[in-house]
Amino acid sequence: MRSLGRFYLIVVLVFLYTPILVMMAMGFNASPLYELPFSFSTRWYEALWNNSILLTAGMNSIIIAIITAVVATTLGTMASVALSRSTFRGKSFLQIMLLPPIAIPWLITGTAMLIFFYWTGIGRGMHAIIIGHVALAIPYVVLVVGTGFRTIRADLEEAAMSLGSTPVHAFFSVTLPLLYPSILGAALFAFAVSLDQFVISYFLATPGFTTLPVQIYSSIRKGFTPEINAISTVLLLGSMTVILIFARFAKPGDTRDKR
Repeated sequence: MRSLGRFYLIVVLVFLYTPILVMMAMGFNASPLYELPFSFSTRWYEALWNNSILLTAGMNSIIIAIITAVVATTLGTMASVALSRSTFRGKSFLQIMLLPPIAIPWLITGTAMLIFFYWTGIGRGMHAIIIGHVALAIPYVVLVVGTGFRTIRADLEEAAMSLGSTPVHAFFSVTLPLLYPSILGAALFAFAVSLDQFVISYFLATPGFTTLPVQIYSSIRKGFTPEINAISTVLLLGSMTVILIFARFAKPGDTRDKR
């Protein structure tokens, strides 16, 4: 059974990663039609460098992802502090309401946001995309930071206050440093969610402003070129870097007390 389990795991990993590896390899193939034998070339990365449309869309995605990470992490951390350290009426309801935004299909969420933004006069554009991405990222931040709160002993703050520290000083000098890995992990998670988001960006983007996932989709509709492989490889490596940094600092599953 152990050998069968290992074989099954290998098959699943091969099934998941083979298309990605093929896509990355074809980004270095000189042929625009993916002809074999393989001929190594960087022509598509050179073409990508001269493709101002894709580069501008990529820069838009990065800017939106950074703003989303900062705003969502700040608001989500504040909400997590309130939910973890306070008792008030409706607390359980608010905790439950964090899950639907994650479970609801993004197609429905994007449609609802588009209608709501038109109804309120917010409209479409970069500001609307940022609002939509922040709304999607906050529940993830609250869950990640809230998990970090549960690994921190509450009596550490009480010990600091018993030595003369104020509640605010105890939080910033004792709890916040212990919570730093979770906050960093939540910020990186929000960044990755925003960077890869397509549906919300597609509904809220304007003809003069778009993000990289939307631009890739539009380019594929007009005609697929290996430049898409090149930019997809860059995006994939960027996402993998974010995940590795998250794994390095957040250390998921580590519940040991940090003193």
